[in-house]
Amino acid sequence: MIRVLLVDDHASFRQPLAFIMEREPDIAVVGQAGSLAEASRMIEGVDVAIVDLDLPDGNGVDLISDLRSANSNGAVVVLTASVDRVELARAVEAGAAGILHKSVRIEEIINAVRRLSEGAYLLAPTEAVELLRLAGRRREQSREAQKALEQLTPRERDVLQALAEGSSDKEMALQLHISTETVRTHMVNILGKLGVDSRLQALIFAVRHGAVQIA
Repeated sequence: MIRVLLVDDHASFRQPLAFIMEREPDIAVVGQAGSLAEASRMIEGVDVAIVDLDLPDGNGVDLISDLRSANSNGAVVVLTASVDRVELARAVEAGAAGILHKSVRIEEIINAVRRLSEGAYLLAPTEAVELLRLAGRRREQSREAQKALEQLTPRERDVLQALAEGSSDKEMALQLHISTETVRTHMVNILGKLGVDSRLQALIFAVRHGAVQIA
């Protein structure tokens, strides 16, 4: 029997899929989970895991490496509605052997499960290489961004956070007990260190890389 784990937070999708798969003579759905926390308790002894990426307590990518570590011969197929190439690239880099869109027919999902249980790799080599290269480029960009953020002083980070909260220069000056001219000086320094041309770009950069929180 092919032991399958289904990880998807939409029970209306997951449960009918499990019901149909259970009718196959060579497939046993050994677990169903709607979150990363639930799935983490079910990963032992799984031959094929079908994992959605958009989960309520995180990204399914975070589960893939754990699944692979717990099951040396196990395989993971991502079943998602996402078309974000970066997200898919991260999944492949983490060890996913295939990616299917949720619009595919159930027969295709079942066929993918059987192929993966036999050791097949669902992605074409060229597609896998392209996604891995994309993941590598994004990882390098993330490292460069963190280096840029590390150049910011604590006060410059305070100014960025105030910007994220929608504060004007005058409001920032009052909050931080500095002059508006000093606020503008800090902002010029921030733009230079982050290599961006506007306050909006600086804010987007900071939010994307977790340096500030939007109020």
